[in-house]
Amino acid sequence: MNKFSIKIFLLFNFLFTSLTIAQPEVADRIVAVVGKEPILLSDLNAQIELYTFTNRVDANTPGLKEQVLDALINEKLILSKALEDTNITVTDDEVNNELDAQIAQRIQQLGSEKRVEEAFGMPIARLKREYRDGMRKQIMTAKLWEMKKLNITISRREVEEFYEQYKDSLPWVPEEVELYHIFKVPKVSESTKNSMKQQADKILDTLRAGGDFADFASRYSDDLGTKSAGGDLGFVRRGEFFAEFEEAVFSLQLDQFSDVIETPIGFHIIQLIERRGEQVHPRHILFKFKRDASEADSTIAFLKELKDSVKQGAIFSDIAKRHSDDKESASLGGYIGRLPVTQFDKSLLEAIKDIEEGEISEPVEFVAEKSRGYQIILLKKRIPEHAMSLTDDWTRLEQLALSYKRNTEYQNWIGQLRSEIYWDARL
Repeated sequence: MNKFSIKIFLLFNFLFTSLTIAQPEVADRIVAVVGKEPILLSDLNAQIELYTFTNRVDANTPGLKEQVLDALINEKLILSKALEDTNITVTDDEVNNELDAQIAQRIQQLGSEKRVEEAFGMPIARLKREYRDGMRKQIMTAKLWEMKKLNITISRREVEEFYEQYKDSLPWVPEEVELYHIFKVPKVSESTKNSMKQQADKILDTLRAGGDFADFASRYSDDLGTKSAGGDLGFVRRGEFFAEFEEAVFSLQLDQFSDVIETPIGFHIIQLIERRGEQVHPRHILFKFKRDASEADSTIAFLKELKDSVKQGAIFSDIAKRHSDDKESASLGGYIGRLPVTQFDKSLLEAIKDIEEGEISEPVEFVAEKSRGYQIILLKKRIPEHAMSLTDDWTRLEQLALSYKRNTEYQNWIGQLRSEIYWDARL
């Protein structure tokens, strides 16, 4: 069992355990005191429950209870220091947003607000009031460690010394590939779009005249993941939708319907059900674009033309910038990344398995989170599995050395806090 891993887990995941579902009442007691802050047996058990669930370890692992309590004591020591630091401030918005996010997570886990309220034995509004102070303290704790961590840097000489000391025990670098692509989404004909838009407009008119949104979503929506729930998308933050959808939903008033909105996958009718800070709770009806075989064929033919142009001397990155529909990678010349093969999609790896470095694949279908289309892939480089070295893996070594240094500094800091602040464990 690695104490550092437990420390990191608690420091950045303790926020989740403060909203643990109520358990049957048991005799509680104080198992530790740090400064004026007690740690209860129920706190310790909640942390052990979360840690064992998340890391798939046995709760009866020898020494686990003591190590988790040790990490909780460290958390309280940092909190005591954070409360003294006048430079650390936590705004009401930060507290509200974090509470909203965690409550939304519980709603997603349990299925509805009603079930969350039943599990905790109180309304959502009271739940937020009950945990507001604890949440503020946890944010302060995280901020103090982040501030200290950012001040810990590492020099080139320290990286080299780290490598010399630990090179025989460093993990091997797994096989990697460096890939670029050009992605195209088949275009939908204007006649198809016009027909779908007319259908969506008719349904929107009916909704505004008093139609049942949930019923219409269950009958007409092409979003298979939400239609059975009346189009309900749950609570979401910015960055989870297409830009067009996001612009519309965040501009709506409560219960208001959007106009018919077009995104890369189709037309949407959106209604805003609820708003909590930076989160919104919408529902939608999706009229998904249906592309025919001719549109797919023309896209494949176009990608083959682009591949041929590279063979004749064109620069792949320039073509990607002009033609790729993946705007994020297009701005980088089509660069997808240099990653271990295990982190790439299997279908993508299948497309490049028989090509050499510098070659381009045939067009293959690609289904992304927000779109479906075809791509050609440039295999820039294959990097075999190998022992880590200063020349080939500097960035990776630098990160490992920095993490090691920060861990060492953390342990030293905790040792200093333990000598300055009263604490007592009572297991």
